[in-house]
Amino acid sequence: MRFKTTLLLLAVFIGLLAVVLLFDSRSKKKEAAEEKTNTLISLASGDVRKASLVRGTETLTFERDEGGPWRLTSPIQAAADEVEVNGLVDALTSLRIERVVEKEAKDPAAYEIPQKTVSLWTKGQDAPLHLLVGMENPLDKSLFAKREDDPRIVLLSSTLKTTLDKSVFDFRQKDVFKFTAADVKGIRVRAKDVAWQAVREEPGWSLKAPVAALAAKDRIDSLLDSLSGLRAKEFVAEEKGPESLKAFGLDKPDYEIALSLAALDQELVFALHKKGEAQYVTSSPTTKIVAFEGTLLADLDRKVDELREKKVSDFYAWDAKRVSLKRDGLEIVAVKEKVGEEDKWLLDPASREEADKAKVEDLLRKIEGLEAAAFVDKPGPLADYGLEPGIEVRVLTKDYQDKEKETVLVIGKEDAEKKQVVVKNALFDYLFRVDSGFLQVLPKERKDWKPEPPKAAEEKTDKK
Repeated sequence: MRFKTTLLLLAVFIGLLAVVLLFDSRSKKKEAAEEKTNTLISLASGDVRKASLVRGTETLTFERDEGGPWRLTSPIQAAADEVEVNGLVDALTSLRIERVVEKEAKDPAAYEIPQKTVSLWTKGQDAPLHLLVGMENPLDKSLFAKREDDPRIVLLSSTLKTTLDKSVFDFRQKDVFKFTAADVKGIRVRAKDVAWQAVREEPGWSLKAPVAALAAKDRIDSLLDSLSGLRAKEFVAEEKGPESLKAFGLDKPDYEIALSLAALDQELVFALHKKGEAQYVTSSPTTKIVAFEGTLLADLDRKVDELREKKVSDFYAWDAKRVSLKRDGLEIVAVKEKVGEEDKWLLDPASREEADKAKVEDLLRKIEGLEAAAFVDKPGPLADYGLEPGIEVRVLTKDYQDKEKETVLVIGKEDAEKKQVVVKNALFDYLFRVDSGFLQVLPKERKDWKPEPPKAAEEKTDKK
């Protein structure tokens, strides 16, 4: 009896499942049919090899090879903006119908069809697909349109108008001066009132003229990033020649930048000029002159001292493993060691005599943060600055790769009136003038780095 009941229930379940599957299949077919009915164009955007947009007397044509970038081939030959052209193609290859106006078009001209004609050539197809676009629907700004091989007149989303109305300039590649900033190994700049030259050296940039000095890496890198990212505001000349160069002041430019690229044997040269509020630029590889916006010229006007690295030394206080100070014939040394889970500074590793961690690390942070208020280039005798012998500070650091580096600084005499002191880094021939406030944390004797007596012990002593 139970077996018969089970078979009956199984048969009912199979029957219900068949009904569900039948309705699901019909529902999916219905949805697919509706989707097809509501879609005017459905293509794979990656298959489109050529697209054209005809509007009045103007024709814009874009072409690409398989896997290659888009090129603008009409009305001019130029590199295309990949984002803009892909946006156009994506919009056209997935066109949904807002509403069908006429199932059989009687008079397309009544809807001003075609004001614009869009054509798409896809991979493997010789004949293009044509979309005819007419006027705006005054009620909701949607567009009347007709696919050439479809009898219907339909309404398309109003957002398509913005895409179809973009200018030739919108579809052009704007960053026509692209290069990879990391590939630049040398830079030479001539501006109105300044000229300098720098080369990339480990670990950063070094000025070679008009002064030999460490350059501020972030300043040079920022300048190169601005230059490599320069975008055209307007293409003012497609072919630069004597007349066009003169017209935009580039025959005798206010600014010149020459870049030595690691992969090239020749320099990449930029010429820039400002005329009123307008800024113009061209470069040696391009035939074009463009107008641009931004603060690049202000960066080029920086004085050499603004490009110099102002930090006296390059280390991180937390990487320090040993610090020593020599003054007046006395040497004070502190060494960092791991004691359990804690880092401790020891004045005498043999006897395990501890230093005051806060005092030692305060000095390291002060030394790490020293920046020049001014520079002394080509100094005379070091004794004139109190640097012979001066106060010598040595900081040994070890980074996360266990690479050791020793920073050696000599501190000279203080100018009490200016509250400055001269510091020499052993790596450089020039000197730094820095704020003298840090002198207060320099120990004069070994005991200055010893911990303060415990407060509890002091209180007991007072009570006795």
